[in-house]
Amino acid sequence: MKLGAFSVSLSVKDLAASKTFYEKLGFRPFGGSMEQNYLIMKNESTLIGLFQGMFEGNLLTFNPGWDENAQALERFDDIRSIQKELRASNVALLSEADENSSGPASLMLTDPDGNVILLDQHR
Repeated sequence: MKLGAFSVSLSVKDLAASKTFYEKLGFRPFGGSMEQNYLIMKNESTLIGLFQGMFEGNLLTFNPGWDENAQALERFDDIRSIQKELRASNVALLSEADENSSGPASLMLTDPDGNVILLDQHR
């Protein structure tokens, strides 16, 4: 199962303060914007998403079809195929992708400790 680029998506109280903090750790803005209330920060191949007011708690995020530079992968497992494989393994899903669709879609699940995992395919 190819899950694509990995990042930690953090729910932050103050986007500007979080941006400043992570810049001190060597992260630089890579995507998003202050006006959109989210930033994707990058330090080499490590990605952190900072999201203000978009969701509660933190998420482990995977982007099928993208590498860590948000570049399209030539070969990847479509989210609907991943979803079928998860269902076949009896993994409970919090939200699902429409299996009759194509292109962008997402699904969510939790690990045994309640950590939320988002699979978010953008292509």
